[in-house]
Amino acid sequence: MTAIIRIEQISEYVGQEVTIQGWVYNRTHKGKLVFLLVRDGYGFVQCVAFKNDLPEETFEEIVHITQESSVEISGLVRVDGRAPGIPGGFEIGITGIKVIQIADEYYPMSLKEHGTDFALENRHLWLRMPSQWAILRVRATVISAIREWLDTNGFINMDTPILTPAAAEGTTTLFGTPYFDEGIAYLAQTGQLYNEANIYAFKKVYCFGPTFRAEKSKTRRHLTEFWMVEPEVAFCDLDELMEIEEQFVSHIVRRALEERAPELASLGRDTSSLEMISPPFQRISYDEAVERIAEVREKTADPEEKEQLAFDWGGDFGAPHEIALTRQFDKPVFVYGYPTAVKAFYMEPWPGRPEVCKSVDLLAPEGYGEIIGGSERISDPALLLQRIHEHGLPEDAYKWYMELRRFGSVPHSGFGLGVERTVSWICGIHHIRETIPFPRTINRVYP
Repeated sequence: MTAIIRIEQISEYVGQEVTIQGWVYNRTHKGKLVFLLVRDGYGFVQCVAFKNDLPEETFEEIVHITQESSVEISGLVRVDGRAPGIPGGFEIGITGIKVIQIADEYYPMSLKEHGTDFALENRHLWLRMPSQWAILRVRATVISAIREWLDTNGFINMDTPILTPAAAEGTTTLFGTPYFDEGIAYLAQTGQLYNEANIYAFKKVYCFGPTFRAEKSKTRRHLTEFWMVEPEVAFCDLDELMEIEEQFVSHIVRRALEERAPELASLGRDTSSLEMISPPFQRISYDEAVERIAEVREKTADPEEKEQLAFDWGGDFGAPHEIALTRQFDKPVFVYGYPTAVKAFYMEPWPGRPEVCKSVDLLAPEGYGEIIGGSERISDPALLLQRIHEHGLPEDAYKWYMELRRFGSVPHSGFGLGVERTVSWICGIHHIRETIPFPRTINRVYP
């Protein structure tokens, strides 16, 4: 009996006979040689069948095997720098094969170019492609790193409701559903409000799960269902929050580089920029950001870019503005002090400038834009009530939230990091829809 190994372990078995269990991703027949590229969930490896080394019926079985057939392959591990794979540079000389199932001849996601709509329609099969496999492996490491850093830095995980009675970010982007005799409940936009209750029992908490936004947006940076981690900290002001964020993000990037180098290489990701990610990150005010955008707009000779960068103080930045900003920095950059009018009701006003709030966004470099949004929260009960009224929100729905300010209120802050946007940046890919196993957009809920 040979050892059953994972392909990611193959470098440890050079010169040894092993068995892998997986699926045939590709087959190339060249006379007396057949090359199978096999994947096992942990990597891809080239397996070589030489006619003279195998019984005739075994070789013929390999010659005619179909893409995605499931197999057990035994053979000798060899080093070959030309061999494709993840990790590359190794191959298995086949000494035996057991076919578990011969896949149907017609495979929808055959090895040719496919349009985006077709690929998404077949997402359940598209996941098997090396690029999608690599992206989602990076995602898994990002999620692991998120939990690792928080769990080892004094945070405790608190699960917050998916069904909520009221909005946290805005009433126009809610998915509503009938809820027994209680009227309409909403899919959570965020767990933040509940985490603000949790900090008074645990001081430093985080929730981590799916969130939902009914935004009719078709941009490459939006999904209707996405995953977000939301830390919340008592006795924490905006400056302390930014220190937490830069250490947190640096840890996530470092873990991805350490554990997913082969996957990132297979995606063609130049990781030199990621290797620079370490604290501190530069901090600029919203006012300075507006000035920087105006300078870029003034210098560009491209009429289309000039039009895209048109901006007046008081608005929220769009993708073109964030791209123009982040191209000026090698690391993520904090933009703090956004106008109160474009931010959520619960954000603390800036002292002496009520038109500005203690908010901060972290923008990733290379044009990837916002990956974190956070703020210092209002801790004064009267001011919070005033802001609820100004936003036209139902006071009764927020009674419990306002009570948090009546019993031991303290300065506190928190943020939300979008997993998919972070993975998109780390992998260097264009569209966020590839960073989640089954994306949900305004025009797609299948499969």
